[in-house]
Amino acid sequence: MKRTLSFIYLFLFILCTKNWAQEQTVRIVARPETGAQTALYPTGRPPLQACRLLKLPVGSIKPQGWLRKYLELQRDGLTGHLGEISAWLDKNNNAWLTNGGDHGWEEVPYWLKGYGDLAYILGDEKMIAETKTWIEGAFKSQQPDGYFGPVNLRNGKRELWAQMIMLWCLQSYYEYTGDERVIDLMTRYFHWQLTVADEDFLKDYWENSRGGDNMWSVIWLYNRTGDPALPKLIEKLHRNTANWMQPSSLPNWHNVNIAQGFREPATNYLLSKDSAQLRASYNTHQLIRRTFGQVPGGMFGADENARMGYIDPRQGVETCGMVEQMASDEIMLGITGDPFWADHCEEVAFNTYPAAVMPDFRALRYITAPNHTVSDSKNHHPSIDNSGPFLSMNPFSSRCCQHNHAQGWPYYAEHLVMATADGGLATVLYASSATRAKVAGGTTVTLTQETHYPFEEEISLRLSTPQEVTFPLYLRIPAWADNAQVKLNGKKLRTSDTAGQYIRIERTWTEGDVVTLHLPMTLRMRTWQVNRHSVSVDYGPLTLSLKIKERYVQRDSRETAIFDSRWQAGVDAEAWPTTEIYADSPWNYALVLPEKNPLDGLKVTHKPWPADDFPFTPESVPLEVKATGRRIPGWQPDETGMCSVLPMEDSFMEQAESITLIPMGAARLRISAFPRAKE
Repeated sequence: MKRTLSFIYLFLFILCTKNWAQEQTVRIVARPETGAQTALYPTGRPPLQACRLLKLPVGSIKPQGWLRKYLELQRDGLTGHLGEISAWLDKNNNAWLTNGGDHGWEEVPYWLKGYGDLAYILGDEKMIAETKTWIEGAFKSQQPDGYFGPVNLRNGKRELWAQMIMLWCLQSYYEYTGDERVIDLMTRYFHWQLTVADEDFLKDYWENSRGGDNMWSVIWLYNRTGDPALPKLIEKLHRNTANWMQPSSLPNWHNVNIAQGFREPATNYLLSKDSAQLRASYNTHQLIRRTFGQVPGGMFGADENARMGYIDPRQGVETCGMVEQMASDEIMLGITGDPFWADHCEEVAFNTYPAAVMPDFRALRYITAPNHTVSDSKNHHPSIDNSGPFLSMNPFSSRCCQHNHAQGWPYYAEHLVMATADGGLATVLYASSATRAKVAGGTTVTLTQETHYPFEEEISLRLSTPQEVTFPLYLRIPAWADNAQVKLNGKKLRTSDTAGQYIRIERTWTEGDVVTLHLPMTLRMRTWQVNRHSVSVDYGPLTLSLKIKERYVQRDSRETAIFDSRWQAGVDAEAWPTTEIYADSPWNYALVLPEKNPLDGLKVTHKPWPADDFPFTPESVPLEVKATGRRIPGWQPDETGMCSVLPMEDSFMEQAESITLIPMGAARLRISAFPRAKE
């Protein structure tokens, strides 16, 4: 009997010791580790240094829940049908299908980089076939000297911006198919670029601002081939691209150029290893926001170009700028591993981007602002930088955003989970999904996320593996998530001070292991001192806006589009109307927040999850907050008819009344930066 008890005690001791040892593999880290590199995914081929996080090949991640619903709406809406209705995508005499073609040089790759990835993610064979038509056109366009695609001459020099975009389309196509013709085309093209004299290279406005896009493709190829000529091309691209390293200015103030261009120094840092270049990208990101970004939603008030004096939250940003910012955040996240970039990507994705498109994804808005109280087809210049009907939801305005919007959600979906250089995986953006990826030793596992994040606090991660496998799993903890909790198979893991960092769990994983992540969401207030001490209220990653009753009015899109909008012959324009949105309830409220404990009076209400899995409308959003407001009679539309700038802090206010706040991503009309009223 004593011997039996001794064996039992020994067994329990060993079991407890094993569990204790596994718990000791749980660490809080600021960045994923890079010491023991794996060859599972291409990165860091010398002389390049490795990215901290590695994007998985397109198709590895299958979104579910609201994110898949959004992708399906894109497929069934504007993204999926642009090839049938946009004249710029007309195959007849198209510059990407016909030598000397007269249209589509920029619009085709702009659209294709999102459309193709959407096709691969959804596994839509019809869309994949359509994508391949354009990819084959790129292959056929190759010239003996290595150049490919349309020839656009600017002052006698070949302009290369369109090729930069198409390279990204080709990279995704290669990741999905393994077609070696992509490697051959890119190699020959980059060798051609090396033959171009510096005085003729990247001198036109767009290509000069966005040379970092070309550089990212060179790095992609070099990590796969090791071609010794390519590091020289990286250096050449850097010295001929606009200078995004200025401490207190920018090469230009165009919103899309800024959203793309700011990451160029950090991209070159992978070769140079000069930390000043990495810091420069952080500085440029913050530089535009120190003045023009004193607003909620993650973006900045540039309309098209930022202008001194136009810093109010009624200034907006192009839809192009939003999706390019998200893509840059995802790339910066990969280069640095810094969770800041995931936080920022979510801020734009959840709060700014959804309101830029119609709920059915059949029209989009060129300019969207944090304070946006009318969405009509009038010319609101000079209140916004553009002259034309740029506030309405129009499927044909403008050429750039009409096509470039397509990348936003597909690229986001591709970055939910990333590989790490130590053979692990990192959950960096949270959404229901299933990810198939290789981990240490080459074992392919499936990591399934189940959640309604960002509208709920809990995320369940279930692992499926054909055999026991040891690797690290990193969980990103958002900077706003104090007191995050993690459970492994129902047992709470010891963690503390994790906000803005990663929880790293390394253990031997088995089939069916479940990690549960709880991210407590609380109300927080931000004050925008530059903009008359206006305030915004956040709940977790969601920023709240006034719930305004929206009235939709449909108009003929042919009458409301800008001058360069074009339809394909025979298109039924009535099937693609413009939608104007008007406020049918007051919007000119200050938010009543007492000096002491200002958020105590706000009440959060959770509503049922929408049956159609789409939470981004005022009717379907599963979260509301009751608050108190005071109307400001003097805060009215300005002389152009749009929301005027924030009123003075001592403006006359009417008596207090109850108001409702909803996440600003669900509000196509919204007040998100409020004047603050005293009790």
